[in-house]
Amino acid sequence: MWHRLVEPAGLLYGHMAREAVARGMALPLMEGPAAFTHVRLIEGNSPSALMPLADVPGGWQAELHRLSQPAPPAMLPPGAQVMGILNVTPDSFSNGGQHFEARHAVDAGTAMLQAGCGVLDIGGESTRPGSHPITPEQEWARVAPVLAGLRAQAPQAALSIDTRHSLVMERALSAGAAVVNDVTALRHDPDALGLLAEKNCGVVLMHMRGTPQTMERYAVYEDVACEVVRELGQRVQAALDGGIARERLMIDPGFGFAKTAAQSVELLRRCLLLANLGCRVVFGLSRKRMLGEMTGVARAEDRDPASMAASLPAMALGQPVLRVHDVPAMVQGMRVWQSICRD
Repeated sequence: MWHRLVEPAGLLYGHMAREAVARGMALPLMEGPAAFTHVRLIEGNSPSALMPLADVPGGWQAELHRLSQPAPPAMLPPGAQVMGILNVTPDSFSNGGQHFEARHAVDAGTAMLQAGCGVLDIGGESTRPGSHPITPEQEWARVAPVLAGLRAQAPQAALSIDTRHSLVMERALSAGAAVVNDVTALRHDPDALGLLAEKNCGVVLMHMRGTPQTMERYAVYEDVACEVVRELGQRVQAALDGGIARERLMIDPGFGFAKTAAQSVELLRRCLLLANLGCRVVFGLSRKRMLGEMTGVARAEDRDPASMAASLPAMALGQPVLRVHDVPAMVQGMRVWQSICRD
């Protein structure tokens, strides 16, 4: 199904986008604030030259139509949202240990919600490159009091559980989580897909090859952007075949996971290809090593300005979810972008 991809180009925003669509010169991108006037058609490993929409052959109309359809909200509030990262771990690459005590994590999460965060992503196991795995019971012991505390403090907040273990998924959903965010796209735990098919929650499928311990050896691509989209498409199809409705699915291209810094930059440059999958997109670039290489900033916690700049390209993709550590800065950046591009 994903042999043929369409890469949008020539983006317009605001009143110019609306006028171009009305004149038949452009199509809306995922029914968001952007419209595209040109495309590249990619069949296998053979991309076409850039062409205006009027020159697209008739046999590609179904693919064009798919790009213009809105992504389902996947159990989260509609519109672009900021997802706050709440790592309840001692060893995450950026803020490991900062929120390891439950009361500190609850306070931090509450502050993120007050700053305009649309969803909190709570994780009890580090999945950075080379991280050491823990048992599902250990992971649950870390996140359970945080989920309980946040549910008591902010009963209406959307909570996400960042886990690859079905035991943690099931318990977190029972404790009030609305979304499961799995960095393995439901490949790690054989019970995860069947469990989630029976639940009514959002599901984030992230692209990664191998495991956190082995993924760096799999960072070999001929065309990283097309291969990531196609491999994510396979995971979307597996979820659909397993009984999870498309309306519940989100996708994450997995920047930095089984990708070199240069490959992640190329993937970011061509992120509009993700629209081919018809799912809400989660962007997780916050404080990543690729940003350090681009900016020369060594300390992860000093990369928040770069994180905001790198996240904003996702705003063209309809209703993106921007996953960051610094929620207030990202909320400000998102609102400025919306004010400019929705005029």
